[in-house]
Amino acid sequence: MEEQKTNRKLAALEALLFIHGEPLEVKKIEKFLNLKLGEGERLLNQLKETLESDQRGLGLVSQGDFFQLATKPAMAGILNQFIKDELSEDLSPASVEALSVVAYLGPISRSRLDYFRGVNSVFTLRNLLLRGLVERFPDPKRLNSYLYQASLDLIKHLGLQKIEELPDYGKFKSLLEGFEAPLTTAKETTNQNEE
Repeated sequence: MEEQKTNRKLAALEALLFIHGEPLEVKKIEKFLNLKLGEGERLLNQLKETLESDQRGLGLVSQGDFFQLATKPAMAGILNQFIKDELSEDLSPASVEALSVVAYLGPISRSRLDYFRGVNSVFTLRNLLLRGLVERFPDPKRLNSYLYQASLDLIKHLGLQKIEELPDYGKFKSLLEGFEAPLTTAKETTNQNEE
C-alpha cells in the first residue's frame, strides 16, 4: 500500500516536471503535489535513480534547488538528426498559430500562450526557438519564468521594420486582449471577495 502511494507520487512528479518543461524549485514541487517538507527532495532522488537506467532516455538535472527533466547525452545523435529534419520542414499549423499569438501579444508567458491556444505549447515554443523565430528572456516579475516575443530575425524575414507593422496589429492585439479580459476580471473579483 505504501509502495503504491510512493509510485503514484513519483508518477505525478515525473508528469509535473515533463509538463513544466523548465527548471522547477523543490518548494514549488512540494506545493503542487501536496507533499510534506523534505518529501520532494526524497522523491526527486528516487526519480533520479529510476531514470539512471540504460533503458530510459531522460535524466534529471539540477542546479541548487531547481530540477528539470532532460534528454541523456547518449541520445544526442538521434535527437540532433530529428531536430535537423524538423527544421528543414515547413512550420506546422500549431507552430504558425503559436507564432502568431507570440508576435501579436509578445512578450507573453508560456502559460498565457497555453491559455489562448488551449493546449500545452512547450514543444511548439522549443521548435520556434530552435528556428530563431522567437526569443525568450527571464520574466522580471516572476522568478524562474520566461517571456517570449518575436525575434528580430522573424521581423527582418517578414520585411518589417518593427513588429507593430504586422497586418492589423492594433486590431488583433485588442481582440486577443479582449478575449482574455473576462478571465482577468473574474480573477480580480474572486481575489477581492477573498479579502
